[in-house]
Amino acid sequence: MDGAMALSSSSSSLIHPFLSRTRPTTTNLSPPPPPMAAAIATNNSGKSHFLTQLNFRRSRRGNCHAVTTSHPSAIDQNSDDDGVLFGDPSIEERRGEERVAVADYDWTEEWYPLYLAGEVPDDAPLGLTVFDKQVVVYRDGEGQFRCYEDRCPHRLAKLSEGQITDGKLECLYHGWQFEGEEGKCVKIPQLPAESKIPKSACVRSYEIRDSQGILWVWMSTKTPPNMKKLPWFESVAKPGYEAISTIHELPYDHSILLENLMDPAHIPISHDRTDTSAKREEAQPLLFEVTERSDRGFAGHWGREADGLTSFLRFQAPCVLSNVREFTGENGEKHYGTGLFLCRPAGQGKSMVIVQFGSTRGLKLAKWIPKWFIHKVSCKIFEQDMGFLSSQNEVLMKEKVPTKKLYINLRSSDTWVLEYRKWMDKVGHGMPYHLGHSTISLPQVPAVVEQAPAGFVAAAAASPPAKGGIMEMHAPNLTNRYFRHVVHCKECLGAFRTFNAARNVLTGAALALVALAILASQRQWKAFLLVSAGLCLAGAHFTSTVIATKTTNFIRDHRR
Repeated sequence: MDGAMALSSSSSSLIHPFLSRTRPTTTNLSPPPPPMAAAIATNNSGKSHFLTQLNFRRSRRGNCHAVTTSHPSAIDQNSDDDGVLFGDPSIEERRGEERVAVADYDWTEEWYPLYLAGEVPDDAPLGLTVFDKQVVVYRDGEGQFRCYEDRCPHRLAKLSEGQITDGKLECLYHGWQFEGEEGKCVKIPQLPAESKIPKSACVRSYEIRDSQGILWVWMSTKTPPNMKKLPWFESVAKPGYEAISTIHELPYDHSILLENLMDPAHIPISHDRTDTSAKREEAQPLLFEVTERSDRGFAGHWGREADGLTSFLRFQAPCVLSNVREFTGENGEKHYGTGLFLCRPAGQGKSMVIVQFGSTRGLKLAKWIPKWFIHKVSCKIFEQDMGFLSSQNEVLMKEKVPTKKLYINLRSSDTWVLEYRKWMDKVGHGMPYHLGHSTISLPQVPAVVEQAPAGFVAAAAASPPAKGGIMEMHAPNLTNRYFRHVVHCKECLGAFRTFNAARNVLTGAALALVALAILASQRQWKAFLLVSAGLCLAGAHFTSTVIATKTTNFIRDHRR
C-alpha cells in the first residue's frame, strides 16, 4: 500500500493508489511537490463565526480496550487520552454544547469535475448532474465545449435528449436551437418569419473549462468564475508524466465515496488478493501527520509503520483528492507517482468519480495491456466496496445524526475520514445537504430518479437495448457495470461493440459450417467443417467471456 505511487512497477498500481508494495529508494518524503494552484489556503478567520451544535442524544457503547501505536500528529487532534480512539462522543456529551467553527461557503462558487474531455461524444449532447442540478455538455461547430442547463426554456424538455445540428444544440421536442457561450436561442421553427426570437428564449449557461484533460464547471450563474479555485496539478504537468484515466458512476453519496478513497486501511481486507500487493494478513496500524488544515481542506503525510511517512495526501474543496509519492529513479533523479480522484456530487445517493493514476517515470508495462482490460480491474475494485458503501449510505440517511454518533474513529486508520467530516462541519451549511462529524443538514427536496437513460447513455444503449427497454441485460442501473462505466468510456464501449459483433459473426459461421458438414458427402470434408465449426464456437465463447467483463459485476464467492 505504501508504494502505490510507483505506478510503473505493475499494472495493478494503475487501478488503486494503495495496492502496490514496491518501496521507493527514499524512505521519507521530502517537501511535497508544489501544491495545486487552488490548494488549501489560510483560514478566513475574519469571516468565521461559531455555530452552536445541537446536543444529540446517544446510547452509550460498552467499553473495550485495545493497544496500538500511532504517530504524533503535527496538529492537535483534540482527542481523548487513551491513545487509540479520537474524541469519545460520550465525553463530548458531558461537556455539553460544542462550538463548531463555520466558514463562509457557497457550493455553487466552486469548480466541479464534469467529465474527461476526451470522452465527451463528438456528435451528441451529454447530460450530467451536480447536486441534482441537470446540465448538458456538447461540442459546438468549432470544437469548443459548451455547458447549459439541461432544460429547454420552451416546455422544459431535456436538451441532452436532443442532437447537434450544424454545431448548434437542438431540442428534439420542437426543434429550438441554441448556441454560443451565453446559450442564445437562434432558431424557433414555429415562429413567424417576421418575428424576432424573444430574449427569454435563451437557455441558462455555465462556465466550463478544459484543464489538463478534465472538464470543470463553475456552478454559479451570479458570481464570475474564480480561476484561482480551478485545480492545477503540478505533478501532472511535469515532463514525462503519463497516466491512465477512468470514469465511474456510483450509487452512493460523494461524501461516502471520498471517505472510501481516503481510507488506506481497508485495502488489505476489502481488496484481499485483488493482486499480490493486497493481503489481509498485512493489515496493520498506519501513521498519519496532518500538516495543513483550513476552510479549503486539509493535507498531510501518511504511511505504514515499517516504512514511515512516505505518501502525501491532499483534500481540496469541494471534492478533489490527490495522493502523491516521491521516489528516486535509477540515476538519482526525482520522480512523482500521483493518484487523482475527482469526485462529483451527482445528487442524493449517487456520484461520479474521475480516477487518474500516473507517473513521471512513464507507464511502460501499461502500454502493452489493453485499456479495456485495465478498466475491468478498476471496475472490480469499486464493486468490491460497493455493497459496504451503499449500506453505509442507507444507514446514514435513516439515522439522521452526525457521524460522531455512529463512527468509531481510530487514530491508526481513520485520521483522514475524521478530518473530512470535520471539514464538512465548517462548510456544510453552504451545501444542499451534508453529513458532518458534529452537524448535519438533510436534503430539502426529494431525490431525482431517472426512469430511463437519457442523452448519451440512451444513444450508447440504443442497440441493444432500445431506450426504456424492460428486462434487458443492460437495464439502466448504476449497480450494473455497463451503465456505471462502459457507456462513459469510448475504449470500453468500442471493445464491447467489437466483441459483440465478433461473437455474432462467429456464431453464425459455426451454424453455417455445421449445416455444410451435414450436407457434405465425404468424410474428410465433414471432419474439416465440424472442426472449423468447433473453433468458431470456441471463439464465440471467448468473445462472450470478454463481453461479460463489461456487463457482469464482481461477486464475492468466499469468506475468510
